[in-house]
Amino acid sequence: MSLSWKERAFLALLGAATASGLTVLILILVEASSVLLPADTKFGIVFDAGSSHTSLFLYQWQADKKNNSGVISQALACRVEGPGISSYTSDPTQAGESLKGCLGEALGLIPKAQHPDTATFLGATAGMRLLSQKNGSLARDILAAVTRVLSQSPVDFWGAEILTGQDEGSFAWITINYALGRLVKYSSSGEWIQPAEWAPVGVLDMGGASTQISFVPMAPILDQSTQTTFRLYGRNYSVYTHSYLCYGRDAALGRLLAALVQSGPQRPVHHPCYHSGYQVVLPPAALHGSSCIPSSAVLEPPRNLTVLGTGNPAACLAAIRALFNFSSCAGQRECAFNGVYQPPLRGRFYVEASYPGQERWLCSFCAAGLYVLTLLQGYGFSADTWPSIDFEEQAGGVDIGWTLGYMLNLTGMIPAEAPAPGRAQSYGVWTAGVVFLVLTIGTVLGAGAVQLLWPQE
Repeated sequence: MSLSWKERAFLALLGAATASGLTVLILILVEASSVLLPADTKFGIVFDAGSSHTSLFLYQWQADKKNNSGVISQALACRVEGPGISSYTSDPTQAGESLKGCLGEALGLIPKAQHPDTATFLGATAGMRLLSQKNGSLARDILAAVTRVLSQSPVDFWGAEILTGQDEGSFAWITINYALGRLVKYSSSGEWIQPAEWAPVGVLDMGGASTQISFVPMAPILDQSTQTTFRLYGRNYSVYTHSYLCYGRDAALGRLLAALVQSGPQRPVHHPCYHSGYQVVLPPAALHGSSCIPSSAVLEPPRNLTVLGTGNPAACLAAIRALFNFSSCAGQRECAFNGVYQPPLRGRFYVEASYPGQERWLCSFCAAGLYVLTLLQGYGFSADTWPSIDFEEQAGGVDIGWTLGYMLNLTGMIPAEAPAPGRAQSYGVWTAGVVFLVLTIGTVLGAGAVQLLWPQE
């Protein structure tokens, strides 16, 4: 029995739909191949508003690999002219104006079309922490001034804030371990791998007004207030972090001078850490300008202070050690100084090798060197563990400090879980699949139309 034209058309369309559908299924099941997407360079800016100065850091990375360890590079480090923003108490607007020079230099390195997409941050550290404690209104005025300038710039400004000491230390820990590839590495074969040397390193961070120590101890951290927890690339990290306010280099040398002023009525003040015969006349701000100096050491009425060096290393060391309360930790294994809990040290530590603007501190090199030695001893380092400290300006091509870790944390560029390698259909296979899918749908609809609309013969 011969088929009618309606039946022939229906079966033909049904067969075409079946063939097209099978083709789509095969294309879906075909093995996916890696696809190399066009690489776009992205940029991020972080202002480090420290107590003695502000620095701008410009970072860049490939957009298709932004989560890959080690792909972020530092494109610019620019020191802002003038003092730290906490010094602009008499004219807060100048704190914002001071940032324009370095910001303009950074924008000159970024394609203009990408200015609106450049995430920009400002984090203020111990200098502003001290000012906030002393005069919260002035601190807010200064933050408002820098916010106004950066908000009016062509970047994607995320905000300005005062970091806690614990944030400063923990972000520095992320920076150094990210830069060294201690968290995860992206291999040349395009796979995520855990580094062979897994143990993360610790970081010692000394600023002008505070100093921080951060590391992952062997045992659980007993004082939860000193613990910061991260989940990075599928691993949990419990980081011990403590910040000592007024134990940064500038603050410590100021406290040392104040202690010498208080030690006796002799004038000029005898300074055992200055070389013999060195004499300097210091302005009233040397004692009046810091919240770290007790009011009992401030000269009233304010006047210049003459300081005469005596060049006595033993007396210098004794005066520096008096800035620390070591007796509060006597007999306690998990204690640094000033009664502060600290678990036993573990692993290698990185500390910045240079101090910006150090030329003006030439007269204080002896005091600064002995201070750093005393501080490291307070942390628990000894002659046996000195080799575990690396003094470096950079690690993995970026400056050691909190800025990179801060940006990574806020932008979510370090994932909690290690991402799997991306797989996708190639463009040709994907296009063919779409074409055959459209044909399948068309033939199915055609077959339905024949069955429903073709008149009976």
